[in-house]
Amino acid sequence: MNWLFSLVLTVHILVAIAIIGLVLVQHGKGADMGAAFGSGASGSLFGSSGSANFLSRSTGVLAAVFFITSLVLAYVASSAPKTSGSVMQEAVQSAPVTQPAVAPEAQGAAASVGSKEKDIPR
Repeated sequence: MNWLFSLVLTVHILVAIAIIGLVLVQHGKGADMGAAFGSGASGSLFGSSGSANFLSRSTGVLAAVFFITSLVLAYVASSAPKTSGSVMQEAVQSAPVTQPAVAPEAQGAAASVGSKEKDIPR
């Protein structure tokens, strides 16, 4: 399932970059008005009328592919197994809890160093 996510994500990113490129190559609606009055050349690589048709259709196809890959990515991400908590919580819960062994002589020495522990009855 991880390879599917990587493949769809790669296609998604490439399609997004292609859409950006196609949108930047297209000319706006106002460019046709200037060409009608003779200011500048209206021809392009695909001809004056063919460029809008080809670029518009390819942008539409890429937009549909982008939408489909978005849905697939959402489905793959939502069907991934859920984990509760963080990695640190799992590590703390799985570690055994042990009390350090303290010798009886060390307990008496620690109690006699100015603490009130010696006043607590046992």
